[in-house]
Amino acid sequence: MRVAFVLGTTSGGTGRHVRMLVEGLVRRGHQVLVAGPRGVEERFSYTGAGARFVEVPVSDRPHPLNDARAVLVIRRLAMGADVVHAHGLRAGALAALGRRAPRGGPARAPLVVTLHNALTAGGLIGFVYRLLERVVAGRADRVLVVSPDLGERMSALGARDVRAAVVPAPPPGPARRRPEEVRAELGAGRRPILLTVARLAQQKGLDTLLDVARGPWPDDDPGRSPLFVVAGEGPLRERLQARIDAERLPVMLLGNRDDVPDLLAAATAVLVTARWEGQPLSLSETLMAGRPVIATEVGGIPALLGGAGLLVPYGDVEALRSAVRTLVGDPEAVARMAAASARRGAALPDADDAVERVMSDYGQEDRTKD
Repeated sequence: MRVAFVLGTTSGGTGRHVRMLVEGLVRRGHQVLVAGPRGVEERFSYTGAGARFVEVPVSDRPHPLNDARAVLVIRRLAMGADVVHAHGLRAGALAALGRRAPRGGPARAPLVVTLHNALTAGGLIGFVYRLLERVVAGRADRVLVVSPDLGERMSALGARDVRAAVVPAPPPGPARRRPEEVRAELGAGRRPILLTVARLAQQKGLDTLLDVARGPWPDDDPGRSPLFVVAGEGPLRERLQARIDAERLPVMLLGNRDDVPDLLAAATAVLVTARWEGQPLSLSETLMAGRPVIATEVGGIPALLGGAGLLVPYGDVEALRSAVRTLVGDPEAVARMAAASARRGAALPDADDAVERVMSDYGQEDRTKD
């Protein structure tokens, strides 16, 4: 089978997911091509996984000239594929526009589109993206979604075949340092640590996290006041840091880290304040590491947690703060939730499950097990 992946600019989960699929398909003897911006190849090395890479200018914002060029390149690449699998709304819409009609040419390859994110932008960008949603819903043969709400939206827009996507995280590596060493680095002392692993971007709801961190917290024993630690980088860093400094909030922005397993081992719990998430890899890693979770009840988070963790409505600062207070004040609750997370983490799908599912979505069967 010849599979052509199309993706746009990504520095995170989407790129890693495509790399995982490439590895699994190549290992099973299939021919794989990846089309996307040069930066994704430099970051994820699809050629290193056995794929052929073709540079296609799929940016994260509309660009008429580049988009027209991308459509033409995708149309040419699709002619040699048995299936085209686009990842993301922009890549999916361009792949849909690049399909050659059967009349006057070879039969077009089936188009599968995985939607990894919900539309959260407004204004002109939001209007354009709503048009792209309609293009994908109307032209894709199959739409894979990372959360039930995305599936409902695409079905309402007329998508013919909508299915749940399987987006597993790789097992987290072992911690390289003892929790006591990490706590000393952070200056946490005896304080509970609430860890957030997220890009510093609007979707992650980090203003809500700062509202939660503002308290009030117990002042009779400073050792019980939680320390909020955020691992990640992004465009909101300067604004968030300015507010942390101005309000003297107990929040540390650590930037990008390569020691997330160490941070997880030292954390009392993981806090997710996102406006929307699909199947965030960081949350899967948290479950596999067996850490308690407090998260907003949005997108695909409830299904991913599967009953492990505490869910609160997005933007409800008091509910989030109350959940933090309840958890950090009850060591037995922390232990129970850690055990529940570990059980859920052990039951999550792995890379083989994802490849087998996607081959089924392509209309193929995995015969490598025979």
